Amino acid sequence: MAKAKVLTKDEVRRVLRIAETGSHGQRDKLALALSIMGGMRVGEIAALTIGDVRGLDGRAVDIIHLAKHQTKGNRSRRVFVGDELRKILTVFLSNSQKLADAAPLIASSRTGRHMCTVTLSMRLKSIYRAAGIDTSSHAGRRTFATRKNELGIGMATIQQLMGHSSIQTTAIYCAVSDEQLRNAANAG
Repeated sequence: MAKAKVLTKDEVRRVLRIAETGSHGQRDKLALALSIMGGMRVGEIAALTIGDVRGLDGRAVDIIHLAKHQTKGNRSRRVFVGDELRKILTVFLSNSQKLADAAPLIASSRTGRHMCTVTLSMRLKSIYRAAGIDTSSHAGRRTFATRKNELGIGMATIQQLMGHSSIQTTAIYCAVSDEQLRNAANAG
């Protein structure tokens, strides 16, 4: 299986813009943002409830606490919400004030229940395709890890952010750019 593409900043902007234009624009944009800006797996995104992302004050949380049943590997983990992701979450929550904490965050338009992982994966892939990008739903997570690596964030920190049990798995996600190689060759 080919590795998912690492999106450029322009591609990220284009994908988020295209997601917004659909009939479920805010939901789709949020799902993409959780993947690209939060490094979340599609299955984790599909399992989220409104209460997972909305604090007691009604605002977006700083940390999403995923329970064991929501993650791969049956281990709870935390997802730290950055400023850009928080803005997207805040807009979504402002339009979802009446929803109960137990309601699915990413709901199926057909059933109103949690969107299944396969359906969400296909939805994200179709948005990438509409943006002219041939990749899988995994591109968001790979982009997240690679961007952190490019910023010089340590592999152990990225491992924690990604929820990996093995640092080797994390390393596979991180593409290395020619600029990073050039900088490394010129260091010291």
